[in-house]
Amino acid sequence: MDQERLASLDAFRGLTIAAMILVNNMGNGRFVFPPLRHAEWHGWTPTDLIFPFFLFSVGVSLAFSLSRRKAEGRGMVMVYAKILERSVILFALGLFLQLFPYFHLTGMRIPGVLQRIAVCFLVASLIYLRTGGKVRLAVILALLAGYWLALKLIPVPGLGAGGLEYSNNLPGYIDDKLMHGHLYEKAFDPEGILSTFPALATTLIGTLIGDMLRSAKTLSWKSRVLFVLGLVLTPAGLALHRWMPINKKLWTSTYVIFAAGAALLLLAVCFMLMEILRWRKWAFPFLVFGTNSILVYAGSIITVKLIRLASVPAAGGRIPVQEFFYGHGLAPWAGPYIGSLIYPIILLMIWFLILLPLYKKKIFLKI
Repeated sequence: MDQERLASLDAFRGLTIAAMILVNNMGNGRFVFPPLRHAEWHGWTPTDLIFPFFLFSVGVSLAFSLSRRKAEGRGMVMVYAKILERSVILFALGLFLQLFPYFHLTGMRIPGVLQRIAVCFLVASLIYLRTGGKVRLAVILALLAGYWLALKLIPVPGLGAGGLEYSNNLPGYIDDKLMHGHLYEKAFDPEGILSTFPALATTLIGTLIGDMLRSAKTLSWKSRVLFVLGLVLTPAGLALHRWMPINKKLWTSTYVIFAAGAALLLLAVCFMLMEILRWRKWAFPFLVFGTNSILVYAGSIITVKLIRLASVPAAGGRIPVQEFFYGHGLAPWAGPYIGSLIYPIILLMIWFLILLPLYKKKIFLKI
């Protein structure tokens, strides 16, 4: 097996990033199929699994990329410097994407998707380089248990302990106190400070799986482990939902367990099809996306924002290009819901054509 690139992992990552672009760029936000929306609060939809899938893949990938350096034990200063550099670039890119194109600093959102990826990558990489699998497993359990206890036992001033509602929860209180006016919503951010700790657990779980996939065990053994772990963790998360709700915005401990199980099952399917059965043609588009995932994620955000700046003449004035394209082209032809879904599919097709030459030339952007 290629110790630098695992095709099934690239496909898994590509599926994840394509789904992320799909759900974030519907033609009309009022016409979206329920599975393509986030759960309003407690509970989950397939859309709620996308971000933890990506963080899980970050963990698996860093195990592949750092394992050799860790084993050699040489040149570690440069390794740490590179990890820090990449984390800073990712964090800065996240801020840039949020500010683009107007760059209004007042009320600028500080947390974000790439910012969380940057922090989790940085801390998980440092932990990976300094610890073995047993210690990382202990850290994961401590993070999940500690976060569970914090949500249940630490009181929010004026509201008490154990609140898990939108207007009464510890992560929201901390974010509002420390970053008031710089959050995704008025007093809450789904990528806030406290909930980054269980998100780190998601990434660390990926490192354990990365070590397993790098081992000298047979492909069939690895496939069985992926399936078994997925079949254990997924129902475990669902069963624990009774005591700690699965909640993506709070990134609850049960959400980590459930999402990790679901990620393992999807990766297991990709692994079986691509590494064991060698059926790879179906995954070609996802390999193209998965090998340049940050590029397509950032590029798609910039593209969509630029499109929203453009407008065309219409009765009584001008309307945005997206609104015109959806309202006068896609919706009348395909209906409001299908038309709304076709819009991001077209965006994905455009980006596939942009990335295809890079993939063929094996140009993989590593930020």
